[in-house]
Amino acid sequence: MAHPIQTEKLSKTYQDGRVEVTAVLPADITLMEGEVVGLFGPSGSGKTTLLSILGCILRPTAGMLSIYGNDVSALAETELPAVRKKYISFIFQGFNLFPALTGFENVLLGLRMKGMTGKGAELRAAAILNEVGLRERMHFLPRDLSGGQRQRVAVARALAPDSPIILADEPTGNLDHANGRKVMELLKELACVQKRCVVVATHDNRIEDIFDRTIHMEDGKICGIKRSSS
Repeated sequence: MAHPIQTEKLSKTYQDGRVEVTAVLPADITLMEGEVVGLFGPSGSGKTTLLSILGCILRPTAGMLSIYGNDVSALAETELPAVRKKYISFIFQGFNLFPALTGFENVLLGLRMKGMTGKGAELRAAAILNEVGLRERMHFLPRDLSGGQRQRVAVARALAPDSPIILADEPTGNLDHANGRKVMELLKELACVQKRCVVVATHDNRIEDIFDRTIHMEDGKICGIKRSSS
């Protein structure tokens, strides 16, 4: 069976004037169903760039990216949205919520963009917002929610669809330790029970024990991969 994500010699370079800047050095990664993987590294290490390539937001400069056995690295820009819609949900560091929509409506819109509508979508949106602790606040606009509550709406929007791959950029960055851990435990449960593949770029060493594997990056290079001992 094909893996959710597999790369071979994947790399990304940018042209900065006459200077070529390497954001990600050639990387070989295999990510499996049912596991939560953490991408660790200091700012500028390349982890967010790598996450964006895995999510088909950025195209690699060289190498191969396979999603469930399909080589997507050579696809045209116009073909990538269909890949994201079918396979991938994102948790963005900057929330990316629509300010005129309530938390519930933001999650519901995310479901509709994935093709889920009607009463089933409404029940799913309400249920996932309850799971992240927002039952009493789901009908508030983002401006009336704290930063942590807005982040939990963003997390709920990503978790609500049945996307087999969830990619998260600093999902605990605006949460206190208790709520951050709750979100990560929910991601872990989804990975385990629903066989989703979850990849998290983070600085938060307090949640390192939750990951099945951790990938450490520095200066665009993968410098270590460690499997959890638990």
